[in-house]
Amino acid sequence: MTGLKSLNKYFFRYRKKLIAGIIFILLSNGFQVYVPLLLRDGIDSLKSTVDYDQILNYALLIMGASVLSGIFRFLIRQTIIVVSREIEFDIRQDFWTHIQRLPLRFFQNNSTGNVMAHATNDVGAVRMFVGPAVMYSIDTITKFIIIIFIISSISWELTVYAILPLPVLSYFIYRLSKKIHHKFTLIQEKFSELTTRAQENFSGIRIIKSYVREQSEIANFMKLSQDYLERNMDKVKIQAFFMPILFLITGLSIIIVIWLGGNKVIDGAITLGELTAFIVYIGLLIWPTIAFGWVTNIIQQASASMNRLSKIWNEKYEIEDSVDTDHTISNIKGSIEFKNVSFKYRPDLPNVLNNLNLKIEKGQTIAIIGHTGVGKTSFINLIPRLYDTTEGEILIDGKNVKEIPLHILRKNIGLVPQETFLFSDSLQNNILYGLEDKNKETVQKVARISRLDKDVESFPKGYETILGERGITLSGGQKQRTCLSRALAIDPSILILDDSFSAVDTNTEEEILTNLKEFMRGRTSIIISHRISTVKDADRIFVIDDGIISEEGTHEELVAKEGIYSEIHFRQLLEEELQELT
Repeated sequence: MTGLKSLNKYFFRYRKKLIAGIIFILLSNGFQVYVPLLLRDGIDSLKSTVDYDQILNYALLIMGASVLSGIFRFLIRQTIIVVSREIEFDIRQDFWTHIQRLPLRFFQNNSTGNVMAHATNDVGAVRMFVGPAVMYSIDTITKFIIIIFIISSISWELTVYAILPLPVLSYFIYRLSKKIHHKFTLIQEKFSELTTRAQENFSGIRIIKSYVREQSEIANFMKLSQDYLERNMDKVKIQAFFMPILFLITGLSIIIVIWLGGNKVIDGAITLGELTAFIVYIGLLIWPTIAFGWVTNIIQQASASMNRLSKIWNEKYEIEDSVDTDHTISNIKGSIEFKNVSFKYRPDLPNVLNNLNLKIEKGQTIAIIGHTGVGKTSFINLIPRLYDTTEGEILIDGKNVKEIPLHILRKNIGLVPQETFLFSDSLQNNILYGLEDKNKETVQKVARISRLDKDVESFPKGYETILGERGITLSGGQKQRTCLSRALAIDPSILILDDSFSAVDTNTEEEILTNLKEFMRGRTSIIISHRISTVKDADRIFVIDDGIISEEGTHEELVAKEGIYSEIHFRQLLEEELQELT
């Protein structure tokens, strides 16, 4: 129940509608419990005389009270249940907003399927608490109190015997609810695994088909589904006890009332009309009693889901604006300096970068090269604060990056990551993703620079062509050039290319680099590549090895040093010669 306390702010937001809903519950219950009293008076009136007009009056009163109760019951749903949907919307939006602000570290430690399960199943379970559980809790409590008060006025002794089985019911509900809470937590965990597996299969369908692993994946998914089914069945078996026990105990109450109440009618202690009303009231108590068990079940499930959501909400943003942020900064020129920068992904892992020191002047083009896994991508991820340094500081225009407003910092950096990602949208919208204004001239301009314009001519709808999921309809080279166009479109002060031409042939790469020279004039550019041909024209080249800068200089200087750079250079020359021979 601790996690459910965090819903109070949402209840307060819609307090007017909720208060109206509570009033409608009281009115609906008031008219509903008035019906047995009319029935009592109608039956007792038959003892003296049979008056058809009087019977008709009672019938009309009963019908009128029932209709009014039904109208207010409708209004209850139009307030409380509607509020539950609005709160569900707010929770999902708040959850989504929170997720968007979490650091990359969170997404490395949590699968996509797990996060999706939180946003769907868990939010839905919480909605059931906000709507039906809250509505029926208030409905049950108020109706129970009113009915107990009325039947006590008829016969307190009969009331005591009638409600005697209810403590036993409470004990069973308590025991079963604890088990349901535990089972539901296990179900949600398994649902996360199932969702993750499905998401991975959809994303990796080409690999699955290429390696003929369809049957294997079907078998794996079936096993997960079977586990999910078994966990649900465990919960269902426990829930199956609820209704039989509820009806058994409420049925015992009716038997007691008929037996003892019948004797009291015979003895003249109560009238036949009062006994009839008493039995109807006990019947009206059956649903509140059942609802109590059902609501308890919903609360346990919602509590389990809210605890899971709270774990996400308790995740810290880590990278955000702070009291040190200088909000007067509105633009970036582009000089970059690393001062004693070290970085590790987690406290328990070794450093990826160790005590880096380098300075990049505004408008300068530098290149980063090195073997796989030496920290090149980690280096450039620190500049737009996708991660923060573990030690040391990074300065842009002489200011610590932590002092620059995050949105100013990132909108002035055009990053083309090593791993391409495109949305299932039009080519034009993918290119203009970083801009609010959709300008077709910008699209054509950056497409020319990235040499994407020639390919677009063959597309059925040109720049309006809809790409498949993750750009599946494009080749690897086309994806990279689209991502490059997207970075160029925002007109950045700092351009970072992380191995952005690995899927592009050398001729096209040369054309792109030639086009980029004009675009990069006056901008700070950082190029990461495994190809010497890509980096050789940079103003300065830095060789990173085991997290440190082991070499730096121009292409000619580094070749003359006969170090790591020279080794990579001559190996690639040899590979080119071998390709020409074959």
